[in-house]
Amino acid sequence: THSSSSHFIKRKEGAPKKEARAKMSTVTDEIKAKAEFYQGDEICQAKSKELLIEMGLPNGLLPLHDIEECGYLRETGFVWLKQKASITHKFKQIDRLVTYGTEVTAYVEPGKIKKLTGVKAKELLVWLTLTEFSVADPPTGKITFKSTTGLYRSFPVSAFEVEEHVKESVKENLEVNEAHVEVQEV
Repeated sequence: THSSSSHFIKRKEGAPKKEARAKMSTVTDEIKAKAEFYQGDEICQAKSKELLIEMGLPNGLLPLHDIEECGYLRETGFVWLKQKASITHKFKQIDRLVTYGTEVTAYVEPGKIKKLTGVKAKELLVWLTLTEFSVADPPTGKITFKSTTGLYRSFPVSAFEVEEHVKESVKENLEVNEAHVEVQEV
């Protein structure tokens, strides 16, 4: 009985260290100082969709919730999004589950997201860490996902598009807020 209780204590003591390691951010204050940086779910939702569209990617690739902050370092393409809790999203058109951690980071360029962290997809019974999303040039209507294991899979781009009316409602709110700011400045 003594050895089993000491084993339990070791596991209990080790747990906080693992948790602390998992919560360390790769986004430093130095990066934030140079980046386009936003806080709050509504503006981060709008900015992340805007960036995906600017890069020629489907606007629904990052369906995060309760985003606390996001940023984009244009000179390197580094982007990050932090949300309150990790989420699992089901892309219904392709019947796939994808988990997004509390921090998602990547480097973006036209048609591609690379060096991705914080995103896993379920393939058969295994969760695979995704490292890259890319669309073909010229467009084929497909988007390819690559994992750390070297496995990749392509799906229709349309499976990751969000209907425009959602985007428009966010845009209208932003325009109202901007108009309000303009009135205050005059």
